[in-house]
Amino acid sequence: MAGVREGQGQLVFGLDIGTRSIVGTVGYLNGGRFHVLAQRSKEHETRSMLDGQIHDIGKVGETIAQVKKQLEEDLNRTLTEVCIAAAGRVLRTVTTHVEETFEAEREVTGEDIYALSTEGVEKAYEEFQKSNDTEMKFYCVGYTPMRYYMNGYQIGNLEGHKAKVIGVDLIATFLPDDVVDGLYKSVEQAGLHVANLTLEPIAAIQVAIPEKFRMLNMALVDVGAGTSDISITREGTITAYGMIPVAGDSLTEIIVQHCLVDFETAEYIKRNIGSLEAIEYQDIMGLTQTITGREVLDILKPAVEQMTHMVADCIKELNGDKPVSAVFVVGGGGTVPTYTEKLAAELGILKERVAIRGQEVMQNIVFETEDARKDSLMVTPIGICLSYYEQSNNFIFVDFNGERLKLYDNGRLSVADAAMQLAFPNEDLFPKRGKPLTYTVNGRAKMVRGTQGEAAVIKVNGDISDMYAQIHSGDIIQVTPSTAGEPAEQELGKLSELSEQLHIYVNGTRIDLPKTAEVNGKIENEFYQIMDGDNILVRNYYTVQEVAAILDVALGSNIQVNDTSAKEDTRVYENFTVSFSLDGAGISYADLPDAEEGDVIKRWPEPENDGEAQDAPQADLSGEQASDAAPGEVESPKPDPAEEKGKEKEDSLREPVEDAPQAVPESPKTIGPLSVTVNGDPIVLNGKATYVFVDVFDYIPFDLSASAGRGIVTNLNGRPAEYMEELHAGDEIEIYWK
Repeated sequence: MAGVREGQGQLVFGLDIGTRSIVGTVGYLNGGRFHVLAQRSKEHETRSMLDGQIHDIGKVGETIAQVKKQLEEDLNRTLTEVCIAAAGRVLRTVTTHVEETFEAEREVTGEDIYALSTEGVEKAYEEFQKSNDTEMKFYCVGYTPMRYYMNGYQIGNLEGHKAKVIGVDLIATFLPDDVVDGLYKSVEQAGLHVANLTLEPIAAIQVAIPEKFRMLNMALVDVGAGTSDISITREGTITAYGMIPVAGDSLTEIIVQHCLVDFETAEYIKRNIGSLEAIEYQDIMGLTQTITGREVLDILKPAVEQMTHMVADCIKELNGDKPVSAVFVVGGGGTVPTYTEKLAAELGILKERVAIRGQEVMQNIVFETEDARKDSLMVTPIGICLSYYEQSNNFIFVDFNGERLKLYDNGRLSVADAAMQLAFPNEDLFPKRGKPLTYTVNGRAKMVRGTQGEAAVIKVNGDISDMYAQIHSGDIIQVTPSTAGEPAEQELGKLSELSEQLHIYVNGTRIDLPKTAEVNGKIENEFYQIMDGDNILVRNYYTVQEVAAILDVALGSNIQVNDTSAKEDTRVYENFTVSFSLDGAGISYADLPDAEEGDVIKRWPEPENDGEAQDAPQADLSGEQASDAAPGEVESPKPDPAEEKGKEKEDSLREPVEDAPQAVPESPKTIGPLSVTVNGDPIVLNGKATYVFVDVFDYIPFDLSASAGRGIVTNLNGRPAEYMEELHAGDEIEIYWK
């Protein structure tokens, strides 16, 4: 096809199927100039088209056949192929803004920009569908990125820049399927095959705005019978299309009502406003009437003002809320006197910069027929012919995952365009991450991302390809959706908050214990798999009972924490000292088997069972490990029994301090919440019947492991406090490092 297009003498048949008439043009391109060999036009005998929409396919097909026959007689040859244009009046445009945020700042690639634009088209289609009150299916026939953004700032080209957030303002254009089908069926009924289909605004620009002028910010307004089609040029390309549903017919209908005439007579009056001073006509009563052009203009003035106001608003909206530098007007509706002046006033530009384009833009057109028509009505028909040489626009058919798909061929169709047309999910083209895991640790939200999945597998005609691959009519496209990665997993014991250990002293022997955590209020072991939504609280203490359970000994009497009388549920924090007898035998931790200075206890405490503490395994007081004890729980080697016998019991016990605090007599119990002041701030203790001084550490952000060689000051009501001293309402507490 490309070869015959370039060959001299290859005829091109262009057909402008308009609301009021059908115009056919036949010619050829030679030496950069288009030669018009024949022109024919015919008005519809009935109103078989309204506002650019074919209402009666049969009637329109008959009119096309008559125009075709006249041209064939003029040329003495048969016409089988035709170029047509879908009216801009049936286009729908949507402007939208989308953003994409990366996990971290990185360089923007071409694929990132393409994915951003694809997301913009999908969003534009979703927004369009919300306002689409018809049953018609629409095709995306083009989109134009108007502005790019990098980290919130406008930028000309994103590619190669480093960014965390990228965005785009994008305009997408949609064409209804029913309109295209109506055009195809009408043409086929006339015995013709569509060789090329373009859009009317594009066709008109081919003639009205030469390529050398398209660097300017200009507008083309094609004022037809049913609607006014608008297109904007900037930086060498058409950046936007628009339409308003008001044009020449709306003016004609006003004349119909005022003069009481039929539509044809009203058209006659409108066309002669500027050429006849007095227009004579016959009304529906058969009476002859006369009206002046000035009177008609006065009648049409409000409608013309309303029409130009709507056109100006549309131009500014498509052009980023600002007027263009100049406007070219084509089409019969724009020839009404005062139209261009009023449009210039609405745009706020000089009236000389809004002009009707007709014969003056056809300098490169050679008319080889006598009395050829060279006015603005011929701009679009000739442009349709020229579009045949400029582009291969047409609708093509491809097979996408077994489904036949019709696409508007703009000359650069890709697999991604086909996927968008079929509403194939964008996320199924790109790798997907597995489900993330979200949870909280000590009130702070955390998230672990799932693994990355595999990208989509794309084949075109059986060959491995990618989403940027060009496609053509008849191609078979197979897309296996991308896969999601594995869901995120996280073991409780691998949390960074649990990496540090808790150091306590048992009668001078340092024991290093792993920190523990409550999950949704229940102690869990280190191998617990965190679930989505879990609330995790890392504990910075052990109870005396839990310390005994970890050491596999039975808890006896005479329990002391920091040399103060304590209970089984007394909490033991960082650097606290603990002592108690075993099974009431008065044996201290220095007599325990398998425990020496600096031992590290690695075993994680067992979770509670139904809220009840597990029975701790018993230790053999002779120094031998009981048969049911788990070996290897204490890392240091087992001491020699002979050496153990040689040690004096008194040496292993801590020497008593002369002024060691004595146990405080039991006070009356406090029921419910208790209000105290800590370092000047009021706090409320909850959840227990009575509270002791050490309970305060659960309610304040005080890191007991951050001593750095300093001593801790703990005062209660102005005097040194005892850790197990009972608290009362209104107590004033001070806790700080020396």
